[in-house]
Amino acid sequence: MITSVLVANRGEIACRVFRTCRELGIRTVAVHSDADENALHARVADAAVRLPGATPAETYLRGDLIVKAAVAAGADAVHPGYGFLSENAEFARAVVDAGLVWIGPPPEAIEAMASKTRAKELMGLAPLREVAQSDLPVLVKAAAGGGGRGMRIVRRLEELSAALEGARAEAASAFGDGEVFVEPYVERGRHVEVQVLADAHGTVWALGTRDCSLQRRHQKVIEEAPAPGLSEQLAEELCALAVRAARAVHYVGAGTVEFLVADDKAHFLEMNTRLQVEHPVTEAVFGVDLVALQLSIAEGQPLESEPPRARGHAIEARLYAEDPARDWAPQTGTLHRLAVPEGVRLDSGYGDGDEIGIHYDPMLAKLIAHAPTRAGALRKLAGALERATIHGPVTNRDLLVRSLRHEEFTTARMDTGFYDRHLPELTEPTPDPHAPLAAALADAHHSGSRFGAWRNVPSQPQTKRYAMAGEEHEVQYRHTRTGLEAEGVRVVSAGAGLVVLEVDGVQRRFEVARHGDALYVNNTALKPLPRFPDPTAQLAPGSLLAPMPGTVVRVAEGLAVGAAVEAGEPLLWLEAMKMEHKITAPVTGTLTALQAEPGQQVTVGALLAVVQPT
Repeated sequence: MITSVLVANRGEIACRVFRTCRELGIRTVAVHSDADENALHARVADAAVRLPGATPAETYLRGDLIVKAAVAAGADAVHPGYGFLSENAEFARAVVDAGLVWIGPPPEAIEAMASKTRAKELMGLAPLREVAQSDLPVLVKAAAGGGGRGMRIVRRLEELSAALEGARAEAASAFGDGEVFVEPYVERGRHVEVQVLADAHGTVWALGTRDCSLQRRHQKVIEEAPAPGLSEQLAEELCALAVRAARAVHYVGAGTVEFLVADDKAHFLEMNTRLQVEHPVTEAVFGVDLVALQLSIAEGQPLESEPPRARGHAIEARLYAEDPARDWAPQTGTLHRLAVPEGVRLDSGYGDGDEIGIHYDPMLAKLIAHAPTRAGALRKLAGALERATIHGPVTNRDLLVRSLRHEEFTTARMDTGFYDRHLPELTEPTPDPHAPLAAALADAHHSGSRFGAWRNVPSQPQTKRYAMAGEEHEVQYRHTRTGLEAEGVRVVSAGAGLVVLEVDGVQRRFEVARHGDALYVNNTALKPLPRFPDPTAQLAPGSLLAPMPGTVVRVAEGLAVGAAVEAGEPLLWLEAMKMEHKITAPVTGTLTALQAEPGQQVTVGALLAVVQPT
């Protein structure tokens, strides 16, 4: 019997595995980098072991340190989670060689399937060895790992060399393996996968299909089970192919076989020899705990001869600290508050007050809704996201709500190009025009002063300025004998934490929260502004600022001060939150300053370069 489990991972998946372990009475052990010393997964475990350093290469990719941590903490089993070393056969062997139980497939199965090139060969397929014009578009893909890292779409032959270089660098950083390959890119295909579960006694379950077509940067955003709109024949074919792939490598444990579906035909992509981020939708539909089943299989227990029946529909949305309107730029800072309504499942690796840093994936949480029908699950999840309290860095919450309600998604006509087509309309800012007034009225009550900061005649209007959604807003209100008044609305009540306004005959509630200098009205972030702007806050035209904190991984070859550059031309690349971000010239002109060099750590807003416009 397993009595103590070390999770060789961090964040949400570590917390999720710990939850099942606690329910089963199993002791838990966390590992953490220096950056994660106070992270939620390190706090909720029964014991935690430090991995010195901050980057993945120094910590969560150091299998030798993790095995030593398991032995030192007295763990008798290791769960790899997903990402990092979860599909590393050598790590699995090192765990077994140390006398520990490996909660995953045999190392030989990992070797056969973890490399996407070898997996394709096993299924009778082969990657492209040479790329000609007629092969375009193609996809450059990391042979190890997943999560969209180490992937590039190439539509022009002259872009192939740079795509290969960038994919190798990103894959090496994320997985410790820089091997990449090239395959045809299927336009407007759907990403459909099958969850498999196999024991050591020859039983293999295919737990239905999942659709994961809504993706950004080749990383999934919204997933659901079962995959909608598939013919019964195609769904059965996908499950049969998945079982065939598992049996071909004598698979044991949880795994996922992924396909690209186009024109009612299935194209094998890969087999992920681990638990997937989206596993909760399968759990909801089949009424199982996949982590508990992983543990049972690792203990040698057999599965039932047949899997349970599927019931209803489940949808999962990944909540990221990122700004979709700014090329999905990751965001850092303090997560002041995260709370969701009852009735949906929340899997998160962060708690209130936790810091979101630059070293790891920007996913904050997953929200999962289950209902008897797909329409019911869609409505439930969209409503929960809309009502959730999220105070902290910018997130993709509004994008998720609009995606779930988009006609192309509700009618199950989506594909992997969904965001390429619809991102502008899905990220159009729609801030509440009454939020600044509510903030001003709450502030007037919070300050305890009857008079405004800039005028001392009670009959005169008081003026406040706020920044909201990238724009400045000025509002006015006045004190009267009966309370506070503002033009165009009726102030029903105004307190430090709640303002009620009547707008066009309808009363609306505005909850106001303050976290230090951060101000939120419902879920809208506002920044109080001084009455007069700072005249010194000026930047030279063409200044290129870091959109996020991160590390400069490389600068364009031959780039130097005095070079002529074109608007949109790549100048340098930043790595932040395990993803590589291309920084391009803002205008056409001459490079007059270059402040960045490879290996340099930069903060958000740091000056990287200046391009003097032509």
